[in-house]
Amino acid sequence: MKLEKSQKLLFIGDSVTDCDRAKPEGEGLFQALGNGYVSIVNAFLQASYPELGIRVVNKGISGNKVRELKARWQEDVIDQNPDWLAIMIGINDVWRQFDTPFIPDHHVDIDEYQNTLNELVSDAKSVAGNIVLMTPYYIEANPNDQMRAKMDDYGRVVNQLAAKHNTLFIDTQAAFNKLLENLYPAAIAWDRVHPNETGHTVLAKAFLNEIDFDWQK
Repeated sequence: MKLEKSQKLLFIGDSVTDCDRAKPEGEGLFQALGNGYVSIVNAFLQASYPELGIRVVNKGISGNKVRELKARWQEDVIDQNPDWLAIMIGINDVWRQFDTPFIPDHHVDIDEYQNTLNELVSDAKSVAGNIVLMTPYYIEANPNDQMRAKMDDYGRVVNQLAAKHNTLFIDTQAAFNKLLENLYPAAIAWDRVHPNETGHTVLAKAFLNEIDFDWQK
Protein backbone atom coordinates (compact mmCIF):
# COMPACT_ATOMS: atom_id res chain seq x y z
CA MET A 1 0.00 0.00 0.00
CA LYS A 2 1.17 3.50 -0.76
CA LEU A 3 0.45 4.99 2.69
CA GLU A 4 3.22 4.65 5.25
CA LYS A 5 3.41 4.48 9.01
CA SER A 6 2.05 7.45 11.00
CA GLN A 7 1.12 9.46 7.93
CA LYS A 8 -1.65 12.05 7.97
CA LEU A 9 -4.34 11.73 5.28
CA LEU A 10 -6.55 14.78 4.78
CA PHE A 11 -9.73 14.86 2.69
CA ILE A 12 -11.20 18.17 1.54
CA GLY A 13 -14.26 18.96 -0.53
CA ASP A 14 -17.98 19.71 -0.35
CA SER A 15 -21.00 18.01 1.26
CA VAL A 16 -20.13 14.61 -0.20
CA THR A 17 -16.93 14.76 1.82
CA ASP A 18 -18.40 16.63 4.81
CA CYS A 19 -21.24 14.22 5.68
CA ASP A 20 -21.87 15.83 9.08
CA ARG A 21 -18.27 15.61 10.22
CA ALA A 22 -17.20 17.41 13.39
CA LYS A 23 -16.43 21.14 13.11
CA PRO A 24 -13.96 22.74 13.10
CA GLU A 25 -11.71 19.68 13.29
CA GLY A 26 -13.04 16.58 11.57
CA GLU A 27 -11.14 13.88 13.36
CA GLY A 28 -11.39 11.89 16.57
CA LEU A 29 -14.24 10.17 18.38
CA PHE A 30 -18.03 10.11 18.04
CA GLN A 31 -18.30 10.03 14.23
CA ALA A 32 -16.00 13.04 13.90
CA LEU A 33 -15.15 11.93 10.36
CA GLY A 34 -18.81 12.04 9.34
CA ASN A 35 -20.90 9.25 7.89
CA GLY A 36 -19.58 9.12 4.31
CA TYR A 37 -16.71 7.73 2.27
CA VAL A 38 -14.04 9.34 4.47
CA SER A 39 -15.27 7.36 7.46
CA ILE A 40 -15.38 4.18 5.37
CA VAL A 41 -11.80 4.71 4.18
CA ASN A 42 -10.68 5.26 7.76
CA ALA A 43 -12.46 2.12 8.96
CA PHE A 44 -10.79 -0.04 6.31
CA LEU A 45 -7.37 1.44 7.07
CA GLN A 46 -7.77 0.81 10.80
CA ALA A 47 -9.19 -2.68 10.30
CA SER A 48 -6.54 -3.85 7.84
CA TYR A 49 -3.50 -1.72 8.66
CA PRO A 50 -3.71 -0.90 12.39
CA GLU A 51 0.07 -1.15 12.65
CA LEU A 52 0.45 1.90 10.39
CA GLY A 53 -1.52 4.26 12.63
CA ILE A 54 -2.80 6.39 9.74
CA ARG A 55 -4.31 9.68 10.92
CA VAL A 56 -7.39 10.62 8.85
CA VAL A 57 -8.81 14.16 8.85
CA ASN A 58 -12.03 15.34 7.17
CA LYS A 59 -12.14 18.98 6.04
CA GLY A 60 -15.18 18.84 3.78
CA ILE A 61 -17.74 21.64 4.06
CA SER A 62 -21.23 21.36 2.61
CA GLY A 63 -21.99 23.74 -0.26
CA ASN A 64 -18.38 24.53 -1.04
CA LYS A 65 -17.16 25.33 -4.51
CA VAL A 66 -13.54 25.75 -5.51
CA ARG A 67 -13.82 29.41 -4.48
CA GLU A 68 -14.58 28.49 -0.88
CA LEU A 69 -11.71 26.01 -0.85
CA LYS A 70 -9.36 28.79 -1.92
CA ALA A 71 -10.57 31.03 0.92
CA ARG A 72 -9.79 28.40 3.57
CA TRP A 73 -6.83 26.66 1.91
CA GLN A 74 -4.19 28.08 4.23
CA GLU A 75 -5.97 27.09 7.44
CA ASP A 76 -7.54 23.83 6.35
CA VAL A 77 -4.74 22.41 4.21
CA ILE A 78 -1.39 24.20 4.41
CA ASP A 79 -1.45 24.68 8.20
CA GLN A 80 -2.55 21.06 8.65
CA ASN A 81 0.68 19.89 6.98
CA PRO A 82 -0.72 16.58 5.70
CA ASP A 83 1.39 13.82 4.18
CA TRP A 84 -1.51 12.94 1.87
CA LEU A 85 -4.18 15.23 0.49
CA ALA A 86 -7.32 14.07 -1.34
CA ILE A 87 -9.34 16.75 -3.15
CA MET A 88 -12.83 16.24 -4.53
CA ILE A 89 -14.50 19.50 -5.58
CA GLY A 90 -16.59 20.70 -8.50
CA ILE A 91 -20.09 19.35 -8.00
CA ASN A 92 -21.46 22.64 -6.68
CA ASP A 93 -19.44 24.60 -9.23
CA VAL A 94 -21.52 22.84 -11.90
CA TRP A 95 -24.77 22.34 -9.97
CA ARG A 96 -25.30 26.04 -9.23
CA GLN A 97 -25.37 26.67 -12.97
CA PHE A 98 -28.45 24.44 -13.15
CA ASP A 99 -30.36 24.92 -9.87
CA THR A 100 -29.77 28.70 -9.65
CA PRO A 101 -29.45 29.60 -13.35
CA PHE A 102 -30.44 33.24 -12.82
CA ILE A 103 -27.87 33.91 -10.08
CA PRO A 104 -24.59 34.07 -12.01
CA ASP A 105 -22.68 35.12 -8.88
CA HIS A 106 -23.08 31.51 -7.68
CA HIS A 107 -21.62 30.03 -10.85
CA VAL A 108 -18.00 28.96 -11.36
CA ASP A 109 -17.22 28.63 -15.05
CA ILE A 110 -14.75 26.04 -16.23
CA ASP A 111 -11.87 28.49 -16.71
CA GLU A 112 -12.13 29.78 -13.15
CA TYR A 113 -12.45 26.22 -11.92
CA GLN A 114 -9.34 25.11 -13.74
CA ASN A 115 -7.24 28.12 -12.78
CA THR A 116 -8.25 28.01 -9.11
CA LEU A 117 -7.80 24.27 -8.70
CA ASN A 118 -4.44 24.50 -10.43
CA GLU A 119 -3.38 27.18 -7.95
CA LEU A 120 -4.56 25.15 -4.97
CA VAL A 121 -2.74 22.02 -6.07
CA SER A 122 0.43 24.02 -6.71
CA ASP A 123 0.26 25.48 -3.20
CA ALA A 124 -0.48 22.12 -1.59
CA LYS A 125 2.59 20.52 -3.14
CA SER A 126 4.70 22.61 -0.77
CA VAL A 127 3.42 20.55 2.19
CA ALA A 128 1.74 17.37 0.93
CA GLY A 129 4.07 14.88 -0.65
CA ASN A 130 1.16 12.90 -2.05
CA ILE A 131 -1.96 14.38 -3.66
CA VAL A 132 -5.03 12.56 -4.96
CA LEU A 133 -7.35 14.42 -7.33
CA MET A 134 -10.88 13.05 -7.52
CA THR A 135 -13.32 14.16 -10.21
CA PRO A 136 -16.73 15.58 -9.49
CA TYR A 137 -19.58 13.35 -10.65
CA TYR A 138 -23.30 13.23 -11.43
CA ILE A 139 -25.08 9.94 -10.85
CA GLU A 140 -26.77 9.86 -14.25
CA ALA A 141 -26.22 7.13 -16.83
CA ASN A 142 -27.04 9.30 -19.84
CA PRO A 143 -23.85 11.16 -20.87
CA ASN A 144 -25.96 13.54 -22.97
CA ASP A 145 -27.87 14.82 -19.96
CA GLN A 146 -26.93 18.51 -19.72
CA MET A 147 -25.64 18.46 -16.16
CA ARG A 148 -23.88 15.12 -16.62
CA ALA A 149 -22.17 16.42 -19.78
CA LYS A 150 -20.96 19.55 -18.04
CA MET A 151 -19.78 17.56 -15.02
CA ASP A 152 -17.78 15.37 -17.40
CA ASP A 153 -16.13 18.52 -18.78
CA TYR A 154 -15.06 19.53 -15.28
CA GLY A 155 -13.88 15.99 -14.65
CA ARG A 156 -11.62 16.20 -17.68
CA VAL A 157 -10.08 19.33 -16.17
CA VAL A 158 -9.23 17.33 -13.04
CA ASN A 159 -7.67 14.63 -15.18
CA GLN A 160 -5.55 17.20 -17.01
CA LEU A 161 -4.39 18.79 -13.75
CA ALA A 162 -3.51 15.39 -12.30
CA ALA A 163 -1.30 14.74 -15.31
CA LYS A 164 0.24 18.22 -15.11
CA HIS A 165 1.08 17.94 -11.41
CA ASN A 166 1.87 14.21 -11.46
CA THR A 167 -0.73 13.38 -8.80
CA LEU A 168 -2.86 10.31 -8.35
CA PHE A 169 -6.19 10.49 -10.15
CA ILE A 170 -9.59 8.95 -9.43
CA ASP A 171 -12.38 9.05 -11.98
CA THR A 172 -15.37 8.89 -9.64
CA GLN A 173 -17.79 9.22 -12.55
CA ALA A 174 -16.38 6.05 -14.10
CA ALA A 175 -16.82 4.26 -10.76
CA PHE A 176 -20.48 5.27 -10.62
CA ASN A 177 -21.01 4.46 -14.30
CA LYS A 178 -20.12 0.85 -13.57
CA LEU A 179 -22.74 0.74 -10.82
CA LEU A 180 -25.31 2.39 -13.08
CA GLU A 181 -25.12 -0.56 -15.44
CA ASN A 182 -27.33 -2.37 -12.92
CA LEU A 183 -28.86 0.26 -10.63
CA TYR A 184 -31.10 3.23 -11.35
CA PRO A 185 -29.67 6.55 -10.07
CA ALA A 186 -32.40 6.98 -7.43
CA ALA A 187 -31.23 3.73 -5.81
CA ILE A 188 -27.87 5.40 -5.15
CA ALA A 189 -28.72 9.08 -4.60
CA TRP A 190 -32.16 10.70 -4.43
CA ASP A 191 -30.83 13.88 -6.04
CA ARG A 192 -28.13 12.14 -8.13
CA VAL A 193 -25.45 13.90 -6.07
CA HIS A 194 -25.61 12.93 -2.38
CA PRO A 195 -25.07 9.16 -2.28
CA ASN A 196 -26.39 6.63 0.17
CA GLU A 197 -24.13 4.06 1.87
CA THR A 198 -23.77 2.16 -1.38
CA GLY A 199 -22.59 5.26 -3.22
CA HIS A 200 -20.18 6.26 -0.48
CA THR A 201 -18.78 2.74 -0.53
CA VAL A 202 -18.15 3.14 -4.27
CA LEU A 203 -16.14 6.30 -3.55
CA ALA A 204 -14.23 4.64 -0.72
CA LYS A 205 -13.38 1.62 -2.87
CA ALA A 206 -12.17 3.86 -5.70
CA PHE A 207 -9.87 5.70 -3.30
CA LEU A 208 -8.56 2.55 -1.63
CA ASN A 209 -7.87 0.91 -4.97
CA GLU A 210 -5.86 3.94 -6.07
CA ILE A 211 -3.60 3.71 -3.01
CA ASP A 212 -3.07 -0.05 -3.58
CA PHE A 213 -5.09 -1.20 -0.60
CA ASP A 214 -4.68 -4.94 -0.08
CA TRP A 215 -8.21 -6.36 0.09
CA GLN A 216 -6.86 -9.73 1.20
CA LYS A 217 -5.00 -8.35 4.21
